[in-house]
Amino acid sequence: MCGRYTNHLSWTEIVELYNLTDPGPAQNLPVRLNIAPTQDVPFLVVEDGKRVLKSGRWWLVPHWAKELPKYALFNARSEDAAQKPAFRDAFKHKRCLIPATGYYEWTKGADGGKDPHHIHLPGNTPFSFAGLWAHNEPLGITSCTILTAAASEEITHLHHRMPIILDRSAYADWLDPSAQRDALQETLKRHLGASLQSIRVDRAVNSARYSPERIEPVQT
Repeated sequence: MCGRYTNHLSWTEIVELYNLTDPGPAQNLPVRLNIAPTQDVPFLVVEDGKRVLKSGRWWLVPHWAKELPKYALFNARSEDAAQKPAFRDAFKHKRCLIPATGYYEWTKGADGGKDPHHIHLPGNTPFSFAGLWAHNEPLGITSCTILTAAASEEITHLHHRMPIILDRSAYADWLDPSAQRDALQETLKRHLGASLQSIRVDRAVNSARYSPERIEPVQT
C-alpha cells in the first residue's frame, strides 16, 4: 500500500519528467517529505490531447459521491479497480500520473513501536505512481488515488503490497484515452518494483504533522 510519500521535485524537474511542451507559468513547488492522505497533491492528466498538470485531494472522491467518502480511497487495488464502483469510471476515463521521489512503509520495532522505512529508486530518481483521478462537480472537489499491486520480492519484508511505480516508457500508454482494460492491465505490469531500495528513517515521520528537512537513514 502507500499511506505516505515524498515529493521534492522542482517545477523544472516535473516539466522534464513529463516532457511538458506548454507547461504554463513556472510554479514555486515546496519540498514535501511527508505527504499524507487528504492533502492536495499534483498529478498529470491528458485533456483534449494535451498533458496537463492538476492539483487535487489525495483520497478519491468519485464523481457521483454526495459526501466525502469515510472509507479509505487513497489507494486502489490494480487487480480489481476496473470493477469496483468507486474506481471503475476513473479507471476507464480518468487515469493519471502522480510525481514522487519515494514513499514510506512501516515495520514493528523490537520495542513494539513502528519503524518507518523510506522506499525509493537508486539515486532518489524521480518517478510516477500510476493513479486515477476524479472531479466531483457538486462538491467542487478534484481528487486522485494511487494504484497498488503485490509487492516485488525486494520489499516484501516491509509490506506485501506496493504502489505501482511506472516505467517512463509506460507513461503514454497509461494516459492514452483510447486504451482498453486488458491493455491497461498489461501496462501496469511495466513497473519499477524490482529496482526499489529502502532505508530506516526517524520515527518522527510517524506523525503526519511532521515534515523532515531531508531524508536520512538512522542507526539500527
